[in-house]
Amino acid sequence: MLRAVLLFPLFCLSLLGAAFSAHAAMEIQVIGGAANKIAVAVVPFQMAAGQPEPMLTQIVGDDLNRSGQIRLVDARGLQQPVEPAQVNYSTWRAQGAEAMVIGQVIALPGGRFDVRFRLLDVIKQTQLAGFGYNISASQWRATAHQIADIVYEKLTGTPGAFSSRIAYVQKQGKRFELRVADADGQNPRTVVRSNESVISPMFSPDGTRLAYVSFEDRKPVVYVQSLQDGSRHKTAAFKGSNSAPAWTPDGRRLAVVLTRDETSQIYMINVDGSGVSRLTRSGGIDTEPVFSPDGKTVYFTSDRGGSPQIYRVAASGGEPTRVTFSGSYNVSPAISPDGRLLAYIGRDEGRFRVMLHELASGQTRVLTDTARDESPSFAPNGQSILYATVQGGRGVLGTVSLDGKTRSRLSEPGVDAREPAWGP
Repeated sequence: MLRAVLLFPLFCLSLLGAAFSAHAAMEIQVIGGAANKIAVAVVPFQMAAGQPEPMLTQIVGDDLNRSGQIRLVDARGLQQPVEPAQVNYSTWRAQGAEAMVIGQVIALPGGRFDVRFRLLDVIKQTQLAGFGYNISASQWRATAHQIADIVYEKLTGTPGAFSSRIAYVQKQGKRFELRVADADGQNPRTVVRSNESVISPMFSPDGTRLAYVSFEDRKPVVYVQSLQDGSRHKTAAFKGSNSAPAWTPDGRRLAVVLTRDETSQIYMINVDGSGVSRLTRSGGIDTEPVFSPDGKTVYFTSDRGGSPQIYRVAASGGEPTRVTFSGSYNVSPAISPDGRLLAYIGRDEGRFRVMLHELASGQTRVLTDTARDESPSFAPNGQSILYATVQGGRGVLGTVSLDGKTRSRLSEPGVDAREPAWGP
């Protein structure tokens, strides 16, 4: 069963060029939220003519709403101040706002824009943050995400992840594409276009490269590709299968799964393909490695005990120890950025769902209510998990908060999306 489930996606890849291209973006649906949300009014900015669409404040508001920790206060029909001195705080308190975002966009010569915003504490009537940006139209969405990051961090004490990126594989008809997009699924770029399939994308720690698996040589091969110029090279192309790449935290090496010694085992390898050394040894299948944030431990899936479970082993080698004991099927480990939490796919009442395991206490809880989840990946700030699932017979991407109360769906009509990874 483990071999069938884990190796089923290993299809061929036919690379049709390294050039990036943009496509339609995903639609977002947010469900649920934290019990005690922070009420924030994102006031529409005073805008210049010829601004890009959608409005900057719409992107900021969508980001904050998707976090599940912020409730947007309706600002329609109310004053639209630009400076703190113009704010009637009693009006906004009456609306239930605890904080508010105000600002303006000024058109500059050469098609550029001056964006200014302030985050205000409505209760204390003080400014929490204020920044200005001189941007081009191409930086519109990135600036909105940065504003949302600042607002989120100031209000929650946790860095935002709205400026981060995700990678995923989508299928439309007979075409497969490996895409990189903003964290909200917008602004997608195609990194690899194929008539077959590509799997297991993983961002390098600095976000400049992707490791992934292709079958273009009629067998699975691990490639590393630059996201800056599209250049790529083979990192693991040994006899048999080469799969499941995972970066070390310093970005210098990879853990990969090879069958060069007959069974699927985990090896360490330099990014250029040199320095191969074997890490695990078992008579079963060892696969899906992932490093702890300090690089000292590798978590992986293995059926060495008879059923698929999560194990860990020192990155320097040694005897692995079992981590998961609840249920008879647990795969696809992911470690939180602070190293405290393990996310994985577990079979629960016949359904494959995202599970969250506290490594110190051993406590485990189910985060999703779907039935065919796969590929969990933590946000850079550790506050939510990206995963793939199946709805209406096709793959869609989703995020879920660590308490399981806030879930979002990222979908594009007629497209099957799988294999997500959350990057810097």
